[in-house]
Amino acid sequence: MRILFVFFSYLFGSIPTGYLLYQRIKKKDIRQFGSKSMGATNLLRLTDKKTALIAAFVDVLKGFVPVFLSLKLFDDLLFSLLCGFLAVLGHCFPLYIKFKGGKGVATTVGVYLALSLSSLLVLAVVFAAVIAITKYVSLGSLVSLMSLPLTALISGAEIELVYFGVLIFALIAFQHRENIKRLIQGQERKLGEKEA
Repeated sequence: MRILFVFFSYLFGSIPTGYLLYQRIKKKDIRQFGSKSMGATNLLRLTDKKTALIAAFVDVLKGFVPVFLSLKLFDDLLFSLLCGFLAVLGHCFPLYIKFKGGKGVATTVGVYLALSLSSLLVLAVVFAAVIAITKYVSLGSLVSLMSLPLTALISGAEIELVYFGVLIFALIAFQHRENIKRLIQGQERKLGEKEA
């Protein structure tokens, strides 16, 4: 049963929401435009708020469902963290579209929604504060995710959550490597800035 659930977590996370929505609207591969990501931020630049919100909602569900169900079925935090990581990994490297997917942020939000509302609150506050100051979604994502293992460590949460936070941050920082390069060069697009 656990083996099946592991596969389910990855395959469910692999559903390429933004790719499918853009394909339906524009009949094109979103990975060829804008930031070349299939996430909600790129969809917002290339389409409209409604499409971006739908993508964000489904991508959050991709992280929430495997973790929520695994906690209910198995009551095993370590196994649920594995399922959450696999869901995010699926979003970043989806089987269905040759392993070239999104950045994993919304799916990670879904994982924390199922795991810890206090961690999700920290993530939301830091994310909103960084974006309010800088207008850079990528920077807000990275700083907020970097804060989670630190918060878990300071608050005395289970050590598994600390390690999970570090692992997830490493994965998402890797997926944001081009954004990091653009941030350093001062070429990163700000929130709401449309693709030319």
